Amino acid sequence: MTDFTMKKDADGVAIITWDVPNKSMNVLSMDGATALDGLIDDALADEAVKGIVITSGKKDFAGGMDLNVIAGMKEQGGAQGVFDGVMSLHHMLRKIERAGMDPKTNKGGKPIASALPGTALGIGLELPLATHRIFAAENPKAKIGLPEIMVGIFPGSGGTTRLARKMGAMAAAPFLLEGKLSDPAKAKSAGLIDEVVADPVAAAREWVLNATDADIVKPWDAKGYKMPGGEPYHPAGFMTFVGASAMVHGKTMGVYPAAKALLSAVYEGAMVPFDQALKIEARWFTNVLMNPSSTAMIRSLFINKEALEKGANRPDAPDQKVSKVGILGAGMMGAGIAYVSAMAGIQVVLIDAKQESADKGKSYSTGLLDKAISRKKSTEDKKAEVLDRITATTDYAALEGCDLIVEAVFEDPGVKADVTAKAEAVIPEDAIFATNTSTLPISELAKASSRPEQFIGIHFFSPVDKMLLVEIIKGKQTGPRAVAKALDFVRQIRKTPIVVNDARFFYANRCIIPYINEGIRMVAEGVNPTLVENAAKMMGMPLGPLQLVDETSIDLGVKIAKATKAAMGDAYPDGAVDEVLFRMADEGRLGRKSNAGFYDYDDKGKRQGFWDGVEQNWPEGDDQPELTEVQHRLMFAQSLEAVRALEEGVLEDIREGDVGAILGWGFAPWSGGPFGWLDMLGAARAVEICDKLTAEHGDRFRAPDLLRDMASKDQTFYGRFGQKKQAA
Repeated sequence: MTDFTMKKDADGVAIITWDVPNKSMNVLSMDGATALDGLIDDALADEAVKGIVITSGKKDFAGGMDLNVIAGMKEQGGAQGVFDGVMSLHHMLRKIERAGMDPKTNKGGKPIASALPGTALGIGLELPLATHRIFAAENPKAKIGLPEIMVGIFPGSGGTTRLARKMGAMAAAPFLLEGKLSDPAKAKSAGLIDEVVADPVAAAREWVLNATDADIVKPWDAKGYKMPGGEPYHPAGFMTFVGASAMVHGKTMGVYPAAKALLSAVYEGAMVPFDQALKIEARWFTNVLMNPSSTAMIRSLFINKEALEKGANRPDAPDQKVSKVGILGAGMMGAGIAYVSAMAGIQVVLIDAKQESADKGKSYSTGLLDKAISRKKSTEDKKAEVLDRITATTDYAALEGCDLIVEAVFEDPGVKADVTAKAEAVIPEDAIFATNTSTLPISELAKASSRPEQFIGIHFFSPVDKMLLVEIIKGKQTGPRAVAKALDFVRQIRKTPIVVNDARFFYANRCIIPYINEGIRMVAEGVNPTLVENAAKMMGMPLGPLQLVDETSIDLGVKIAKATKAAMGDAYPDGAVDEVLFRMADEGRLGRKSNAGFYDYDDKGKRQGFWDGVEQNWPEGDDQPELTEVQHRLMFAQSLEAVRALEEGVLEDIREGDVGAILGWGFAPWSGGPFGWLDMLGAARAVEICDKLTAEHGDRFRAPDLLRDMASKDQTFYGRFGQKKQAA
């Protein structure tokens, strides 16, 4: 079977249908591109064919390029292989665009339209952009756009050049530089597509039968074309590119190569003829693909993330799809879990000690749905349907029939034990019980359960409706069916799971707490707090450690510190951090929630500058460290904990370590995660930096034995651990 097939009707319209066998979504492979190229040749050469319509045999048009194919180009042919492969796509799409017309007169071509039944992303939009008119179905669930920038590359099959010339650099920027996706109506309004109709194939067919020579000449192929908004050497265009350059650097801090390369491709391409611009785009795309950052981002944010979402580490157990979930505790976390569960079509019982609290938890979903309606992303009918799935109550008897319980009460072992016993008295014998905790050991909490093999940890991140990661924690007695249940539930609610073994702070908090602590420690040492925050952002962290602790709340940090100190005793390493945190808490500076933390906030909660008391309490030292030293301290504080988690068996798969780090707390996405970053750095260089940091700042930077062993053998994490796991 082939990815593309063609049928020619009696009226002379050739319908080319894209339908990749055994896949729910079309993706373009090189074999598929070759097949499409051959069909286009056939149709253009056939005198009986008056026009062509390209559509899909699936409910969506296409999800993009198969990134595994792009990775294969790089492995087999290096930079030349990538460039040649990309140029072959350019030639095919340019053939569609020119459609056999005379190069001098622009006459004699055959009209080619695209008909999109649903979502069209990446090459799924770049291909239609090369056709002469784009028709999309009236499908509000469809997404149309070019999201490549989100995985460390940019639209390299003509999308960058065509969209910039079609819309102008300024109007194209949100779609190219931010990966903005739109429903068909908004895509038409923005100028990405041409028509939104009930039956796109019928409308496209009608159009190609009536199109004239002038209808199929692209603006950039017509005489006298001028780029909307002005070319780079035009006064208006010049200001656009100056502003775009500043914006890109401001947002990326120079660590994301794809955004800068994309802007370069648009800028340079705008000053040359179209075909030359495509070559420039291909060269910049090749440049990005050969950058280690691109490889790392594609690996973590596409290949590994997709593998984990499809159950790469799922135990061999029957389908554990959840039909009814009971949620104990209707606070912010419980309410968020109820919302995402109901949105996924799962029946929800939301329990709290007081009916008023349970109702308030349900009203959280009402608020989110009302906001979606106001933004025209939902409807009153959808709202009613979702809310009907949520039963807010104080009655544990309502849990009867639940196949999964998610406990989300206070971080207090006694309270958790109490609700565990109450729920297990009602729920079916085979129900799985999950505790949502960020710090308490799962194996200890499981002692309150009469069925510890069915007891598991599910750690959601706040806010639940926005955060993509869910951390699943196996206790010492947790059985495989419980793991499968948790994974299947996370898939249902459209989150990305990682599975880890039980240990203090599990994985995510184990790594993020040292990052926050290192920033606070530097403030106590007299390091300029602005240097600390900007050093983090220049490494690609979304928030500096001081802003992050303000967001998560300083009193939570105090609570964690006290519990950790009680558990570790004399081995507790963070006394210097506590001196700062405890003083902040004593002064009522609890972070954003109190409008007072390391930063000052205005009456509306908008962050201002640093609190004057930071300088008064911890004066800035005369000698400030080098930027690189600050960055190394912040990055190694996190990365070494990731290595120790792997070394100790808390992490079983480095893919989960990297994906979890990026989605859980925003670890420098350009690097592909802590293991990806250490691989870029090289184990030997990492050990060298660790030794220097250890000598200057203490044993928390001591290189783990695993890292030293890898340095001695010149190994990488993905070289040593990746291959076996990739086959999973």
